[in-house]
Amino acid sequence: KRHRPEPIRSFNHCYPAGCSHVNSFKVENWRQNLKVIYQCFVWSGTAETRKRKAKSCICHMCGAHLNRLHSCLYCVFFGCFTKKHIHEHAKNKRHNLAIDLLYGGIYCFVCQDYIYDKDMEQIAKEEQRKAWKLQGVGEKYSTWEPTKRELELLRHNPKRRKITTNCTIGLRGLINLGNTCFMNCIVQALTHTPLLRDFFLSDRHKCEMQSNSCLVCEMSQLFQEFYSGHRSPHIPFRLLHLVWTHARHLAGYEQQDAHEFLIAALDVLHRHCKGDDNGKKANNPNHCNCIIDQIFTGGLQSDVTCQVCHGVSTTIDPFWDISLDLPGSSTPFWPLSPGSEGGVVNGESHVSGTTTLTDCLRRFTRPEHLGSSAKIKCSGCHSYQESTKQLTMKKLPIVACFHLKRFEHSAKLRRKITTYVSFPLELDMTPFMASSKESRMNGQYQQPVDTLNNDNKYSLFAVVNHQGTLESGHYTSFIRQHKDQWFKCDDAIITKASIKDVLDSEG
Repeated sequence: KRHRPEPIRSFNHCYPAGCSHVNSFKVENWRQNLKVIYQCFVWSGTAETRKRKAKSCICHMCGAHLNRLHSCLYCVFFGCFTKKHIHEHAKNKRHNLAIDLLYGGIYCFVCQDYIYDKDMEQIAKEEQRKAWKLQGVGEKYSTWEPTKRELELLRHNPKRRKITTNCTIGLRGLINLGNTCFMNCIVQALTHTPLLRDFFLSDRHKCEMQSNSCLVCEMSQLFQEFYSGHRSPHIPFRLLHLVWTHARHLAGYEQQDAHEFLIAALDVLHRHCKGDDNGKKANNPNHCNCIIDQIFTGGLQSDVTCQVCHGVSTTIDPFWDISLDLPGSSTPFWPLSPGSEGGVVNGESHVSGTTTLTDCLRRFTRPEHLGSSAKIKCSGCHSYQESTKQLTMKKLPIVACFHLKRFEHSAKLRRKITTYVSFPLELDMTPFMASSKESRMNGQYQQPVDTLNNDNKYSLFAVVNHQGTLESGHYTSFIRQHKDQWFKCDDAIITKASIKDVLDSEG
């Protein structure tokens, strides 16, 4: 036979057998131990494990949470990679392997590199999928790896979009489609609600509607439009069409009420947002786990007290907003600012005679005598008795919406109440909580000594305004872009505003 030379073979990579030091870890129960580490300290699928991770995962040497925290695979030790505290531990204890708590990669201190082990990788991916499922993300969210074309584009376009203090990404005007300013101002407020923005920009909505009429999908698209970086005003025609489809009472080109639109929009979003299997166990008064209820739903406690036996009947109802009466309305208004002198209560300046948001809330939560014409059957007396009713906040929502009832529709008159109501940048709701009820004296709240409790404090981030009369008017809104940067949104036109402009507005 004639001698045939061997063909020349070229190899791009030489694949080694892998890290030999892994075998020292692979002893009895190693799979179960690794699973527990991924479940508790890396992927953290449940809210409980995420809380535990946040509390317990700190560097045992310097106390840092960040700095590329790693956990030793042989014992309970967390150390930061940046300051080499995990390296010191590995050297002293001869514990050669540690796991990166952010990305789940396993590092070998002998090889001085992150290693690949088929068995360990399988466990990591399995636990990650389980965690995603618990978070409601689903399996379709796999790790993104850029294609060759994308890598090429990234190399040729090294400039990256950054968020700076004067950055205006997220600000975009909305075209008025014929008396649709009522919709535009609410859309501006919703697109600048931080948690709602984070939900939609992380693509968390999984649509289960068959038709093309999901309002949540349209909101998701709207967020993409707002944060795309385009400067030209957006035309929200699809949103308007879907609102008309699902909230028939808002259909047509007449001027509508912005508050009515907000409630209708939240209702349709709530119906189209399918909560996960734990929806019924959610700990908000609507017992729904959808993003709308997680952000906007609070619990209003109503206590009806019998005037004879002083028995109390309590009910708790969900709310998306709190509607407040104003002085000047036909309903008698109760008290104005405490004392006639100027002062500061709840961060609001009390000019003598000026009504504040706190006044309106104090009136809303005061005990109200129901009178002889509205007797209620008492479960204690087993007969109809006069009673008093008091509303308080049992559970506060993450985002609180306050609606000032400026449009009065009574049997005698239809008009707009233009009373100026001052509102603060920071609002403490502690005085209006059900837990603070015992501290009330004849409807007045005695401020507690401990003012360090921030649990019930809110920061203003959006204000909707109406100019004009009940018959003809125009809606605009102020929205907060960064901590102290405000902008006025007037349909397609967006202009910079001062904090004074916001606080002096009618609201």
